[in-house]
Amino acid sequence: VFFFGAGKADGHGKMKDELGGKGAGLAEMTNAGLPVPPGFTIQTEACREYMRTAKVSPEVERQTEDALRRLEQLQGQKLGTGENPLLVSVRSGAKFSMPGMMDTILNLGLNDQSVEALARRSKNPRFACDSYRRLIQMFGNVVLDIPKAEFDHVFESIKKKKKAKLDTDLDAAALKEVIAEYKKVVKKHAKRDFPQEPHEQLIMARDAVFRSWNNERAKHYRRINNISDDLGTAVNVQAMVFGNLG
Repeated sequence: VFFFGAGKADGHGKMKDELGGKGAGLAEMTNAGLPVPPGFTIQTEACREYMRTAKVSPEVERQTEDALRRLEQLQGQKLGTGENPLLVSVRSGAKFSMPGMMDTILNLGLNDQSVEALARRSKNPRFACDSYRRLIQMFGNVVLDIPKAEFDHVFESIKKKKKAKLDTDLDAAALKEVIAEYKKVVKKHAKRDFPQEPHEQLIMARDAVFRSWNNERAKHYRRINNISDDLGTAVNVQAMVFGNLG
């Protein structure tokens, strides 16, 4: 696991084999002093190991925990808890760019408590609820294999009920209804509740990104572009920055 933040990174731009294109780029930009939101990259070898054994080694687990603690200290935030919760994105990043082929999860760390803290801190309950709604949808789709259409159906029916033309016409109260319905979709299809524990969210998301290396889209893309199936993908975990706050 390679950390980047506060102007220095464990990796560098020539490490695409280990860190994937995105991870190598994040490391290089951090070392160059650009204001890159901090985070860490779990290297491609961990993905290959996951494909061989269907699990992650204790060493990767330990290093992931260490990197997360380092990120929390640097940001002065805790993942998904407290009055200023740390939220992260979890993204794939292979050696060669495979746009849209593998999966991304944003706003990870939100749960029933931290969404309230985010609403208070941003003074924008609509933004907080919308972020949580998006997390449940992405997590449901990517990690729990629930078809996107199941969530779209809920969203459209609530829009219709509220006579909203655009997604942005739904206020915080309407989005809370969406969240409640999304949770029911998760329960129905995944036979479990949406995970409230931020660390559990992170581990499940990481493993889902590893699995997405072998989804049908990605395999098809590699065949067309003569990319080896053996490379694996890195996982980039990075502090969220919200452009939609203004």
